[in-house]
Amino acid sequence: MTPTVTVRPLTPEALDARRDALADLLLDAVAGGASVGFLAGTGHREAADWWAGLRPSVAAGSRLLWTAEDGTGRVLGTVSLVREEKPNGRHRAEVAKLLVHRDARGAGLGRRLLAHAERAARERGVTLLLLDTQTDSPAEHLYRTAGWTAFGTVPGHAAAPDGVLADTTYYYKRLDH
Repeated sequence: MTPTVTVRPLTPEALDARRDALADLLLDAVAGGASVGFLAGTGHREAADWWAGLRPSVAAGSRLLWTAEDGTGRVLGTVSLVREEKPNGRHRAEVAKLLVHRDARGAGLGRRLLAHAERAARERGVTLLLLDTQTDSPAEHLYRTAGWTAFGTVPGHAAAPDGVLADTTYYYKRLDH
C-alpha cells in the first residue's frame, strides 16, 4: 500500500463534506458487481442520500466510519463499524460497507481498512465482530485469510446489482484483548 493513502475517521461534518465522493465510491462498487444493497441503475442522488442518512448514527457514535484517501483527498475506500446498542449485545459490532474503488484494488487497501475496523473495535472493548458478504465473491477470500469464520449461508438472500438473487455468507471473528 502506498504511504500516501491515509485512513481517516469521519465526523458528521466530514461525512457531509465527503458525501458525493462516498456516493461515487458506492456506485463504483455496484458497477463492479458488488452486492452492497443497491441495484444497477442506482443514481448518484440516491447513493448520496443513503450516505446522508448515516449522519445520525455517526453523530450518536453507534456507527464509526472511516475513509481511505490518497494524497489529493480522493476517497479510495471506506469501512464502517456498527455498534450493537442492546444491553446484552454491547460486546459485539458489525463490519459494514467495506468498499474499495476498483482503481485501488489489489494493493491491500481492503485488508488495511478491515484491520483498522478490527483495531478500533478492540480499543472499544468489542470482543465479537460480524459481517456478511455475497457467497463466492472476491471479498470472501479477504475475510477468510484475515481470520474470519463462516458460520452460515442463506440462499437467495439479496439481489446482486443485476437483480439476480444471490446467496449470502455470514462471518464472525472473535477479538483478543
